Amino acid sequence: FADLVLETWDLQCERNGREHRTAEMGCQQLVVRRGQPFTITLHFSGRGYEEGMDKLAFNVETGPCPIETSGTRSHFAVTDFPEESGWSAVVQQQDGGSLSISLCSPPNARVGRYSLTLETSTGYQGTSCHIGDFILLFNAWHPEDTVFLRDEDERCEYVLSQQGLIYQGTRDYITSTPWNFGQFEDDILSICLKLLDTNPKFLRDQNRDCSRRNDPVYIGRVVSAMVNCNDEDWGVLAGRWDNHYEDGMSPMAWIGSVDILKRWKKFGCQPVKYGQCWVFAAVACTVMRCLGIPSRVVTNYNSAHDTNGNLVIDRYLNETGQEDRRSRDMIWNFHCWVESWMARPDLAPGYDGWQALDPTPQEKSEGVFCCGPAPVRAIKEGDLQLKYDIPFIFAEVNADVVYWVVQHDGSQKKSTHSSVVGKNISTKSVGRDSREDITHTYKYPEGSEKEREVFAKAEHKKSSLREEDEGLHLKIKLSEGANNGCDFNVFAVINNNTDTDRVCRLMLCARTASYNGTVGPQCGMKDLLNVTLAPRAEKSVPLCVLYEKYGESLTQDNLIKVVALLTEYQTGDVVVAIRDVYIQNPEIKIRILGEPMQKRKLVAEISLVNPLAVPLNNCMFVVEGAGLTDGQRIKELEEPVEPKAEAKFRLDFVPHQAGLRKLMVDFESDKLTGVKGYRNVIIAPQPK
Repeated sequence: FADLVLETWDLQCERNGREHRTAEMGCQQLVVRRGQPFTITLHFSGRGYEEGMDKLAFNVETGPCPIETSGTRSHFAVTDFPEESGWSAVVQQQDGGSLSISLCSPPNARVGRYSLTLETSTGYQGTSCHIGDFILLFNAWHPEDTVFLRDEDERCEYVLSQQGLIYQGTRDYITSTPWNFGQFEDDILSICLKLLDTNPKFLRDQNRDCSRRNDPVYIGRVVSAMVNCNDEDWGVLAGRWDNHYEDGMSPMAWIGSVDILKRWKKFGCQPVKYGQCWVFAAVACTVMRCLGIPSRVVTNYNSAHDTNGNLVIDRYLNETGQEDRRSRDMIWNFHCWVESWMARPDLAPGYDGWQALDPTPQEKSEGVFCCGPAPVRAIKEGDLQLKYDIPFIFAEVNADVVYWVVQHDGSQKKSTHSSVVGKNISTKSVGRDSREDITHTYKYPEGSEKEREVFAKAEHKKSSLREEDEGLHLKIKLSEGANNGCDFNVFAVINNNTDTDRVCRLMLCARTASYNGTVGPQCGMKDLLNVTLAPRAEKSVPLCVLYEKYGESLTQDNLIKVVALLTEYQTGDVVVAIRDVYIQNPEIKIRILGEPMQKRKLVAEISLVNPLAVPLNNCMFVVEGAGLTDGQRIKELEEPVEPKAEAKFRLDFVPHQAGLRKLMVDFESDKLTGVKGYRNVIIAPQPK
């Protein structure tokens, strides 16, 4: 018999991409999900394949040192029925010289780039032929994959959606910023695989690292470490929080992960400057979604950074409300991390589901700056001993805050009010641009019996559980929104809940601030030495904060921290109230002109009004959107934008993907930075 001669073959990238929901990664490469069959076609010349006489087998290999025992190499023959536990190949149909074969990986296969080789033999004669590479991803659609997610809408949001919203601002004024995750954009998948191959665990032991790439827990830990560069490990982002970003990009300026990951690759895996928590979290979310692990960015308001692990954050204020004697413990206005969905076969039952991963470099874990995966369920239950890093995240959402007021003679008064940590934990809703509050997944209702049990288990004695009611109440209120460029009022509202007159000193002070809790210069102050309160009375004291005072020192976080101290003369008791005021940027208006259709030109008209009393110089718009703009589009304005004048331009673009997309815009200038806007656009498919 003549030999079986392979002439051509077709990996059917487009069809397999559609079936495996990877089509948006382009049809240049075969990208499939584990546990799910994919089809290839072989064309033989001379004669067709004859069952029983010709033997066909495949070799798949991944990583630099493929070994059967490590699960990084497999050799399997074409059979009549799929193999359950390993790789399999089954003849689907035969048509003359062409043969369709269905290949399938086990649902626990290692993810990554594979080479595929076909071996044909007839009698004693055999040849082998390398027929290409493919990339294998995690599969949230397969019930036996450890990242299996039951709900289709959730899979669409957490694996397939390339755009999202990240929550920022303050707990009293929650803002959302658009983000282009872009996990299916050109080259992002290969950059994510490069990130796995650059990680120190791989460089130390390539075989062991590749053999563990079937485990989302392992991958999550690697990604959490590699998104920051604090271990001199060729990580993606350098963090910076001091408002000096001149030698890089300000963290507030980014609007997506694609630009960051591409820069990292382009500059030889040098860290990209600069990131802050939401940037670290968003880039990690892109990498995890790209690899097929369902992931989302979450924001915790009033997030504690407890450096010494005692679950208490001590803050020291002097009598004018200024931070005194810095402790390393901080309260961040908000802090973002990632949650990824996976089973935890390495733990006792009950901890599958959302796992917290925090790529922002804060504390070391097993000698490396990474954090998690920590089962959210374990954080809620106070199971601090489980893997990984649960005590740190438990503190972020539960620590107690004690304010000490340091008198001029050096003595300290403990403020009886503890401000509250771990509020309004937020993430984008599934399929909608609204906020979902997930605080209840991290903690039981405050003051409930269950909360007490968890705190007892975690040996957390929370002072606010037995906060004595001292009769004087203090709150800071805001009359209306505070807009950038305008003056605004804040009010200290004091209540006397007793039956006697009270005489107090009220100190009210405003300072510009950053989201990680550090404060700048004072921009408003009032010191009233003689405030008299009648029994059961309420008093409201205004403080006007002027733009001419805050404008110069406002950081790019747009925050002003207002501190009120109420000292009662008779008892010497001190009550502290603190509120963060978010200064709102002007709105970016986006109008879409024309009918949005795939592969047809569209125009966006983008504008913003300068709200300040001074001109804006070096104005620049940056626009991007996965499937819409083909990378970033930058428009620099030649002229300054005068006060109350409009900055406006038109952008032409050709959307190359159909469906719901977000067009995102960032505006930068010398006096107004990090202004964000977005517009949802539904692109109709190209008529066939």
